[in-house]
Amino acid sequence: MDTFENLSKYKIFLAVAENKSISKTAGQLYLSQPAVSIAVKKLEENLNTTLFLRNPKGVELTEKGRVLYDSVKRAFHMLSDTENALRFPERTGYLRIASSNVLCKHFLLPYLKVFTGKYPNTDVSITCTSSAQACAMLRECSIDLALGAKPENTGSAEYHSLGRIEYIFVCAPSYFQKLNCKNDDIFQYGNIMLLNRDNVSRQHINAYYSRNNIEPLHILEASEMDLLIEFAKMGIGISCVVRQFVSEELASGALMEIELSDPVPPREIGFLYNRIQPFNDNISRFINTTPFTAF
Repeated sequence: MDTFENLSKYKIFLAVAENKSISKTAGQLYLSQPAVSIAVKKLEENLNTTLFLRNPKGVELTEKGRVLYDSVKRAFHMLSDTENALRFPERTGYLRIASSNVLCKHFLLPYLKVFTGKYPNTDVSITCTSSAQACAMLRECSIDLALGAKPENTGSAEYHSLGRIEYIFVCAPSYFQKLNCKNDDIFQYGNIMLLNRDNVSRQHINAYYSRNNIEPLHILEASEMDLLIEFAKMGIGISCVVRQFVSEELASGALMEIELSDPVPPREIGFLYNRIQPFNDNISRFINTTPFTAF
């Protein structure tokens, strides 16, 4: 069967995949449950494969079903983007960006200030989420740009590097004086403050600990790096932060860096975007923007 004859079935397929339920999809699309089941069955027959596994709680995508879901989701997003570009030609376009809260504040905002000044009629939307989720949104074309650490495999996406970020351990000078220990012994005696375990930066630090056989005795977790910076300034403990985020505190002496014999390896960050993105020149305009504060 021709792909275009399957379009209505693909819409039902997407809804079933996202709802994980035939009955919920039927109510959402104002169809009968048998109609939804028949549409899914016919699509499976047309593709000669099984897309869903049935279970007492509903349905789950098979491995081939997940492959189809990603492609169909991406295709529908691209079609919607093209329709909007044709429907509203007077606009200079749109730009949808996803980034973590930390990178948004410290790296994305300078770009936004310059870009929105140059292109005030461009619709810009920002989604603050995890780096992993941002990459997932990019794959399905629900965003145009993802800002985050460079993944091991960029897949079909293009990568535009912004440089490297350095992780350092900092504290108030009075706190380090109170510890009265060697720099490399801070993990035994100090209160080490880190981001939550599900954070990508925390995973990078955990990998560093594992390679160096480090097991901090006292750990305090926070959801935001800004909190880690403030806690360190208050003398609560030693925070692992990005050097670029505490340049002013280091220069003023509010914080001091604890230099380790084996520093934490830096990480590269940058923009990820799809190679094929119709009717959207704003991607190249944005990534080539020179921010007020250079990285």
